[in-house]
Amino acid sequence: MNKLKTVLQVCIVSASLALITTSCENDDNGGIEEPVEINAGILSGGPFTFTVDGIIDMVSGITLDASELTGSIQNFVITDDEKNILGLPPTIEAVEGVDFDGAGVGSCYIYHISYETGLLGLEMGGTLDDLIGDFGLSNFLTVVRNGLNAGILNGGPFEFIVDGSPDMVSGITLDSALLNGDNQTYVITDEQNNILGLPPALENVEGVDFDGAGAGVCLIWHLTYANGLTGLEEGNNVSDFEGGYALSNSITVTRNALNAGIIAGGSFEFTVDGNPDMVSGIVLDETDLTGTNQTYVITDDQNNILGLPPALENVEGVDFDGAGAGVCLIWHLTYEDGLTGLVAGNNVSDLDGFYGLSNSIQVTRKSLDAGTLEGGPFNFIVDGTPDMVNGITLNSANLSGSNQTYVITDNNLNILGLPPALVNLEAVDFDGAGVGTCLIWHLTYEDGLAGLEMGMNAADLDGFFDLSNSIIVTRD
Repeated sequence: MNKLKTVLQVCIVSASLALITTSCENDDNGGIEEPVEINAGILSGGPFTFTVDGIIDMVSGITLDASELTGSIQNFVITDDEKNILGLPPTIEAVEGVDFDGAGVGSCYIYHISYETGLLGLEMGGTLDDLIGDFGLSNFLTVVRNGLNAGILNGGPFEFIVDGSPDMVSGITLDSALLNGDNQTYVITDEQNNILGLPPALENVEGVDFDGAGAGVCLIWHLTYANGLTGLEEGNNVSDFEGGYALSNSITVTRNALNAGIIAGGSFEFTVDGNPDMVSGIVLDETDLTGTNQTYVITDDQNNILGLPPALENVEGVDFDGAGAGVCLIWHLTYEDGLTGLVAGNNVSDLDGFYGLSNSIQVTRKSLDAGTLEGGPFNFIVDGTPDMVNGITLNSANLSGSNQTYVITDNNLNILGLPPALVNLEAVDFDGAGVGTCLIWHLTYEDGLAGLEMGMNAADLDGFFDLSNSIIVTRD
């Protein structure tokens, strides 16, 4: 019984081993033959380290110690680092003829395998874990396939002001401890990796004037590459490269435009009524202010330049009432010497040179508002019977102006009457005016208005005023 138990234990071990199988059998006499462990020998050589750069990389100097080799069939096996079978070269000569550069970056293992007929799973695309049968594997030799390495850039980041003065980087160094590759250069790109320049060495990088590129962001890289790389041209994108190459980390160069600061205050709203209207309480946050020269700019809402007050006290001395109804914008401007186009009457778009504008503050200049009349129209018969209007109302939500009155005109705007209030208007007898058409208006105005008299024409009014809509009174 103990002898049978030993036989079963040995057979169980044979079935469960992953890489080394055993076999056992009873002889004809009932005795037990010891299990053969299969031996694939010992490989020597390497480890091997290559750079994936488009140049053929072969191993050499591999030997197989076959002194204890067993098994009927022999082969070599190349796998990745997860035991997936990549190749089955039959001899050492075949192993040493494999181009490992073509496999790309990663690690390969070279084994020798010895096995008996009937082994299953030994095929490219399979895995060593799936082999079924009697076999043995040697130790493995490692082949490490490293990618190209462009080194590590140190320095920066850099930040400049685009103001017409040259801006160059300095103090950049390249840590080349792991650097490899046949060819080297530096690459300057924008944020989208479009190639702006290809300085061949650090002294050329540090000679680049980044001010000339205008506002934006540049990236500085070191590039290592194998012969045959295509797409390495100004105007191309790094994504256009084809061939063996590697890029280092990048150093950022930020090119800021001139900063005119931030103005706060307002917005302002005035009524154009002949009374001076000045802004007040405006402040300038100069935290990020840059630029050699400073001024304020007042424009209309189309950015046409109306005035150039040099300081805040001058801005707050401007009478916006004199500009009439409309919208003004107040800006702060910073600029460098040589700016052209900064003249009243020009548009901001005519400015040419290095400058920056702040945010704007709006100044709205409203005309007088006489409100809206509601009621009518009215239609009377001229028959000697008094005819009066009634039910007229004035919507005064937006009403402005120091003085108010009603105006009755004919349809040619000749002034027929000036009732001061609705009660006076509704007391007018339109029958007495005879056949024709009258127009009823509400008028708002400031002191000094000329031409507001019966017998004059409303078109001749001179001063600050506004007329409402009119209500028609027809006298048939």
